[in-house]
Amino acid sequence: MAEKISVLLSEEEVDKRISEIGEQITKDYAGKEVHLICVLKGGSFFMCELAKRINLPVSIDFMSVSSYGLDTKSSGVVKIIKDLDDSIKDKHVIVIEDIVDSGRTLSYLLNNLNDRKPASLALCTLLDKPERRVVEVEVDYTGFQIPDKFVVGYGLDYAQKYRTLPYIGIVEITED
Repeated sequence: MAEKISVLLSEEEVDKRISEIGEQITKDYAGKEVHLICVLKGGSFFMCELAKRINLPVSIDFMSVSSYGLDTKSSGVVKIIKDLDDSIKDKHVIVIEDIVDSGRTLSYLLNNLNDRKPASLALCTLLDKPERRVVEVEVDYTGFQIPDKFVVGYGLDYAQKYRTLPYIGIVEITED
């Protein structure tokens, strides 16, 4: 089996949209400090680029959750692999995710974080697949809505490959 990657969103399109989201967050949180929680590993590329474009005091933390393993579809079982280092009580928290798919993982994660009493809690995702939604989650900032295709690049992977592509590509599995 082999993978073929075709470009869905170019590096330039992604970069432009991240700048726009950074400007919107800067406006929405004017006068406040924001605390970004990056969902590892995929969200790290997006969060780094986004944080540079938010013109406010920004602090960051990381969580690692899993529901995929080595497959291309979510298993539906959410597991926290790495929790936050610091309390989020009374902070303006924005969860940074690479992609919202079924909503199961993020619904679980947002409920978990909300129980920790942040001043506010928002969700920002680079990519959203609303047609795949099984559990509703409110996305406050969306980079792009995309079709139900398996995508890689800009932090998203297939079996730990293709994260470093500077664009968003569609994976097609082919028989050799």
